[in-house]
Amino acid sequence: MGVVIMIDPKNIRWDELTFSLTPTRTMFITTCKADGEWKSVPLQPFGNISLSPAACVLNYGQGLFEGLKMHSHKDGKTFTIFRPQENAARLAYGCERLCMPPVPKELFMEAVTAVAKDNKDFTPPYNPNSASQGSLYIRPTVWGTAPLLGVAPSPEYTFMVFCSPVGPYFKTGFKPIKLKMLKEYHRSAPGCTGGVKAIGNYAGGMLPAKKAKAEGYQEVLYLDAVESRYIEEVGAANFFCIKGNRLITPALGGSILPGITRKSLLQLAKDRLGMVVEERKISFEEVFDSDEAFATGTAAVISPIGLINYEGKDHIFSKGEVGMLTRKLYDMLLGIQHGLEPDLYGWLHKIE
Repeated sequence: MGVVIMIDPKNIRWDELTFSLTPTRTMFITTCKADGEWKSVPLQPFGNISLSPAACVLNYGQGLFEGLKMHSHKDGKTFTIFRPQENAARLAYGCERLCMPPVPKELFMEAVTAVAKDNKDFTPPYNPNSASQGSLYIRPTVWGTAPLLGVAPSPEYTFMVFCSPVGPYFKTGFKPIKLKMLKEYHRSAPGCTGGVKAIGNYAGGMLPAKKAKAEGYQEVLYLDAVESRYIEEVGAANFFCIKGNRLITPALGGSILPGITRKSLLQLAKDRLGMVVEERKISFEEVFDSDEAFATGTAAVISPIGLINYEGKDHIFSKGEVGMLTRKLYDMLLGIQHGLEPDLYGWLHKIE
């Protein structure tokens, strides 16, 4: 285990945080044989880990991750994690899809809670004057860590949880982003692993994202891999558009990640704003005719989309500004996460 120097949280400049790693105090790490059971273990200092060059995760990508956030409330004493039970369920499903032993919900919750509690002082304080509230980002992972050369499931696995204080995912914060829609690249395909947070899902998007950023765009908007006509995702985020009082998002079909922020917004839009919510195929032609558009995810929260470029033509939403309904949904979601609005659905997991 290598030594990583922890930064004193008292020295962190909260308003300067980006979505990058800041070493914290401790992490959770345990192992399990393929035919065994996961065990609870004490936390250990955050640090580097040792892997064989032949580790299954390094050679064949047998691994996945989750992402959660802990938020500080206005009183400065209350800290809550947003919907961790949903992450536990998604991680268990992803483990089964990748032929790994599922982490029990109870152990997942125990590990996430312990890491959050022991590193609570790394959580950025609530700041009403900040355009983008910071949070403590929590990263659970499951990897096939035993060495092997043949393509096969690993005989041993590692479940690890670490955390880091973070700022906004996009440097612009809660301001409209610009996207590049491409036909020549696809994020996933039917029957593949796009519906789980497999680590291999993300490397393929690095080149198209790099090209888009070189042209002044923040991310890529992907189309389906069958017809290259229907919207899939925005890089590592779910996509929404608004037309009148309708909130529309691509239907889950195995190639789109079932986002927890996505699920939450569908419920808030229907229950709190009286919107008609639709989960279905959305062609890019229909998107271009929408009033508002935005991307969602644990990391991105809600990122308004001001412009989508497709085949050299710019399509602008809400005159390039944040749409009215997009802002209402954003304020409502952050209000719940930071305890400014009542938690009517029991979404918040309090860390004592």
